[in-house]
Amino acid sequence: MSDGPHGGGCPGRYPPIERYAFLADSHTAALAAPDGAIEWLCAPRFDAPSVFTSLLDRDRGGAFRLAVEGAAEPERRYLEGTLVLETRFRSPSGSLSVLDFLSLEAEGRHGRGEVDPHHVLVRLLRCDHGSVRVRAAIDARPDYGRTRARWRPEAGLFRTDAPDTTLWVSSDRKLEVGENGLVAGFALEAGEAAAFSLRYAGEPVRPIDPHVAERLLDVTALSWRAWSERCHYQGIGAELVRRSALVLKGLVFHPSGAPIAAPTTSLPEEIGGERNWDYRFTWLRDASLTLLALFRLGYEHEGRDYMEFLLAGCGRCGVEQQVMLAVGGELELPESTLDHLEGYACSRPVRVGNGAHAQLQLDTHGSVLDAALVYQQMTGALGTGHWSLLRSLVDHTCERWREPDSGIWEVRSEVRHFTHSKVMSWVCVDRGIRLAELVGVDDAPLERWRRTREAIHSDVLERGYDAERGAFVQHYGSGALDASSLRFSLVGFLPGDDPRITSTIDRVIEELEIEDGLVLRYRQGETDDGLSGGEGAFAICSFWLVSALALAGRREQAERLFEAICGRAGPLGLYAEELVPGGGMLGNYPQAFTHLALIQAALNVDIAGDAHALAAWAERRVPEV
Repeated sequence: MSDGPHGGGCPGRYPPIERYAFLADSHTAALAAPDGAIEWLCAPRFDAPSVFTSLLDRDRGGAFRLAVEGAAEPERRYLEGTLVLETRFRSPSGSLSVLDFLSLEAEGRHGRGEVDPHHVLVRLLRCDHGSVRVRAAIDARPDYGRTRARWRPEAGLFRTDAPDTTLWVSSDRKLEVGENGLVAGFALEAGEAAAFSLRYAGEPVRPIDPHVAERLLDVTALSWRAWSERCHYQGIGAELVRRSALVLKGLVFHPSGAPIAAPTTSLPEEIGGERNWDYRFTWLRDASLTLLALFRLGYEHEGRDYMEFLLAGCGRCGVEQQVMLAVGGELELPESTLDHLEGYACSRPVRVGNGAHAQLQLDTHGSVLDAALVYQQMTGALGTGHWSLLRSLVDHTCERWREPDSGIWEVRSEVRHFTHSKVMSWVCVDRGIRLAELVGVDDAPLERWRRTREAIHSDVLERGYDAERGAFVQHYGSGALDASSLRFSLVGFLPGDDPRITSTIDRVIEELEIEDGLVLRYRQGETDDGLSGGEGAFAICSFWLVSALALAGRREQAERLFEAICGRAGPLGLYAEELVPGGGMLGNYPQAFTHLALIQAALNVDIAGDAHALAAWAERRVPEV
């Protein structure tokens, strides 16, 4: 099998993944291509069928396009502290600025700093100088491009029905129904403006005009900035940390508090390959990293909301924990393929749903208990009902930790005794013991749990560590390396400067680092994961390496590596799941896990000079706030 990310496909027809812009309002998200077209939007929530799908099929997908006559590819940036995108077109006759955003209510109106959506995509056009001719085309293709929108005028707007919602379009410019949707052509002189809106949920709003759009822009920007300014981190990588925090906030489904892994499906891990997955769900294994990031950056309210969702979801699942949940907490995520779509850069299949939700992944309980310990240390808010649920998860892990599973990478081959899963089983029992001691309960079988904790620890050191190679291996009986072993010191399984940890770091660098800062999760040629083809370097593994180096006392090396990976961010400060040698990205985008690991790495490098504080965070000896 190839270890590279290059396959067949038709990449020339599609913009590079990292050049898309991300808009969000904590209900859904949109992706804007480099030419200003909105090419991805699901309605009425992140995991609903898309209404613009050109991201996955240039011909059949549909988009909301804006074109300026004679203009070259525009310049783009986010307004500082926001997810408001400014796109500037320049033509021989003049220039045009477009402000794109998913509109928000005023931040903090309930006193808790929510980001509340209007459920409206707004596009505000301003002619900055000279004159420009603009053409707009709104080609909605509901249900993942299966149908073409049939627009009809109603109450001064245009309406079409889509699965689970109704779309309403408004503009102060004359819109006409064309062969491929709604179209408008018009000229703007310096100082003039135009506006478009697309409402994707709820009742129709009154028609848009530039004055209304300006007010919505002001409120939306103010809301994002008020939220962003609550992050007071000023250390290494501060700008990217704040941008990552904004991305994470944008990926949270506000009604439930659930963060999704990414707002897209089936962006490939190899061009032309089959490693294409739907990431529009919340993974329970992200729990502890999410809680730590939120609390360490000062976002306690978001941490509380997420923990409530997590505990409620775990309650519905019971001890047979599901790997992921839908954003509303739903358990059923059946996987199917959309065979009518060619896929990004002709990479098929295009999948919706995710069959991995039904896998046995024994690391999940460890992430939940790890998050619960942090939450209790920070808030003291766990109740007796919560403890009963958490205790059942620890007991279940004690019963099943010796079993093989599908592991953190969700392999679609045979189950194995993955070393990372065993370590996270240790984390589950360890956190259960410490949580019981912290809460002061009297019904925890602490002695049995302590014996199990010691048994797991000994088993991992005996069967998961290869002394000849000087590294923890991917699974028992294997000689293959796996970048997930970089996490072992990050969860306190061993101290960061333990010789077994430091030698594992060195082996990972020698064998899995394929370019400065780019780390493979494993070598496909050494691991049968049930899939063909190759993939890029997983960005999260690169940031894990940074954190592991920081905990090992190798701050200079960690900082240099961190800066190298930060230099690979997309032009708008966003990361996909994977990085490609020589530049570029692959996989779903933007990827929450990558941005979470970036935050963790930055915080760890920033305090690397304080070995006590660094070790305390790794061992979850978190101070009360």
